[in-house]
Amino acid sequence: MPKISPLMAAPPLLFAVLAGLFIFGMGRDDASRLPTAQAGKDAPSIAALTPLGDLAPLSDEMLDQGGVKLVNYWASWCAPCRAEHPQLEAMAQSGITIYGINYKDEAPKALGFLNELGNPYAAIGQDSPGRTALEWGVYGVPETYVIDAKGKITYRFAGPITQDVLDKYIKPEIAKAAAN
Repeated sequence: MPKISPLMAAPPLLFAVLAGLFIFGMGRDDASRLPTAQAGKDAPSIAALTPLGDLAPLSDEMLDQGGVKLVNYWASWCAPCRAEHPQLEAMAQSGITIYGINYKDEAPKALGFLNELGNPYAAIGQDSPGRTALEWGVYGVPETYVIDAKGKITYRFAGPITQDVLDKYIKPEIAKAAAN
């Protein structure tokens, strides 16, 4: 009877482990929800941002004062950013303050994006090198952070905000942050 090498069992075992991980990942309530180490902490400084054209510049003071606000990282080259834009416009029109941070983009293209789709942002900063995004823990664009009245990050959503995401996650998190 021929002996079976332990190496022969490795590929099926590896496949079974990977399949188990995939099945576990698909079973999560919200696969796009990524944890953030920033939750409960002060929003990182945005002093390194540069103005975007002649639009109202974003400052650290804006994040520390007033009520609940959103910070949305976006770029003109980002297709999901284009997809979420109508939700941002609707939120801004309903009175939610949204600040934008343009990520690794060219100013003329970013301004063209806003001219075409509208500008939902109360103020904007440009993060061309992406250094500020690193401090915030941004994985990629779009990403949206809920900031409470004290300037603390209470929630982060990675990915485009759809109507479903807005109703299930963003609005409840805004309400929770406003209640604190």
